[in-house]
Amino acid sequence: MNQPQNQQKFQNPETQVPKTPQMNDRDFINDLLTTEKYMTTSYNMALNEASHDGLYNDILQIFTETQNCQRNLYNLMFRKGWYGIESAEQQKLQQSYQQFQGYTNQFPTGNGLQ
Repeated sequence: MNQPQNQQKFQNPETQVPKTPQMNDRDFINDLLTTEKYMTTSYNMALNEASHDGLYNDILQIFTETQNCQRNLYNLMFRKGWYGIESAEQQKLQQSYQQFQGYTNQFPTGNGLQ
């Protein structure tokens, strides 16, 4: 995969794991991270649909715990060098900014959230 010259990838040195057919630590943590991402998405949908305040608060507490677990797993994978991030190109950032800046004209206040 060719990357543009000005795009950088940020990643810690990779902690080595055995390359065998059996799941290793990286595989288990990646599976947990994927599961937590799915669960937070599902809890978020449930929050949007909850009509009972007590149920909403219970789901919100579970959502928050799940989201925190997801973040801890992400941080662990990043520290071990198993999860890298790429910097965005300045041009793409500017395009996104301009696109969403244009949306503020559609808000009822006319100039974004206040």
